[in-house]
Amino acid sequence: MVKHWLAAGAAALSLGVTATASYAQTTTVPGEQVGLAVGAPLPEGVYAIDTFSWRRADGPNSPNVGVNIPVLVWSTPWKVFDSRIELVTAAPTLFVGTRNPAPIPNRDISWNVGTFVGSIFAWDLGNNVGFSYLFGAYLNDLNGDRGSLVGAGGGPFVLPQLASTTYRQGFALSYTGDGWNLTANLTHNFYLDPVGRFNGPVGSAIGSVFIADGLNLDLTATKKFGKFEIGAIGYGTVDLPASTRDLLRTVNGPAYTKGGRFAVGGLLGYDFGPFTAQVYVARDVATTALDANGRKNYQTDGWFRLVAPLYTVAAAAPPPSAPIIRKY
Repeated sequence: MVKHWLAAGAAALSLGVTATASYAQTTTVPGEQVGLAVGAPLPEGVYAIDTFSWRRADGPNSPNVGVNIPVLVWSTPWKVFDSRIELVTAAPTLFVGTRNPAPIPNRDISWNVGTFVGSIFAWDLGNNVGFSYLFGAYLNDLNGDRGSLVGAGGGPFVLPQLASTTYRQGFALSYTGDGWNLTANLTHNFYLDPVGRFNGPVGSAIGSVFIADGLNLDLTATKKFGKFEIGAIGYGTVDLPASTRDLLRTVNGPAYTKGGRFAVGGLLGYDFGPFTAQVYVARDVATTALDANGRKNYQTDGWFRLVAPLYTVAAAAPPPSAPIIRKY
């Protein structure tokens, strides 16, 4: 049976494609680990997890944004400092469908985001409480700028935070007793190297830039009733304060504008035996994004996830009880 608390441990990419992308966004998608007790160690084995989301903002002409996050987790038999070592890899893909006003043509765009590779160190603290630490990186596989929508002359990156290696660390605490999944997961994205120079004459005038670091918080509070799982979720992201190193510049614009958002919603899951399915929907309750009219650009996210163990190690059977021999 697939446990509802299987950990994803990996990743995704930014949903920073908004009507006003003047602030940074984390490469890790906020909400991608909701519904997973990432603090709890996985039983030894290999697990496949696929999470798909689709987002639409309220603002006129805001693009539709989708992301697919296939993840492979190997929960190894090895331990260090009493923590289970879990190796993770993922190959996320981003999809964007523009909704431009007439007569501007619309475009459907997709990016293969840099492969994520990382490790999780997960501790069983006892009493159904687990804690994990993740460290890894989204590799800049293509060393590219993730495209430009300014035509042949080039222009700023569509997603500058994907044009450089992103380093990621995460801290998760989970309680999984009595069918509950109570999990808080904090993810930190940071960028040690500047994004390469932008394309074309416009991009050359901007030059290389640094991307502000960011924090994500994913929260889960669900309960299993037989094969069903239901509960509340919340997640958000915020950029860390800009410094002299964090210069996210725009043409004729401010050096940096700090941004963030937070969404709440509900989750429903079902254990089919060979795999578990989850669906959840969330709506922004706070955001710094603005639409083309200068109003708050709230977003609604829909998510779908499948979790399946590809291989698990059966728990060793207890040794037979030794016969009790009495001497009379």
